[in-house]
Amino acid sequence: MQILVVIVVVAAIAFIAWWFFGKHDQGQSQAQVKGNSQEARITVNGGYSPETVVLKQGVPAKLVFNRLDKSNCLKEVVFKDFGISEELPIKQDKVIEIDTSKAGEYTYACGMDMFHGKVVIK
Repeated sequence: MQILVVIVVVAAIAFIAWWFFGKHDQGQSQAQVKGNSQEARITVNGGYSPETVVLKQGVPAKLVFNRLDKSNCLKEVVFKDFGISEELPIKQDKVIEIDTSKAGEYTYACGMDMFHGKVVIK
């Protein structure tokens, strides 16, 4: 009986570690360029989907977040490199403008720094 309890506890700890610290690849998406601007949509539901968004350098960009997940962790998105911290309302679009003047990879995260995404400007 004790062996069964130990196995269940170890499995639960492994699952929790994987859930919070594991790599959960949510794919990559290229922003849609229309005229002189570009836009990418990101669904927030247990993480960010797509996890990586590719933007064209020098073209004004908007990231449109739509949060479906009610957890407090995902109620805020933070782009440290851009000095952006915005609250994401439930089931509503939140547009965040990104400076695309410099090429590079820029990360963003939830307010608790548990879920992450990336913007690639090239």
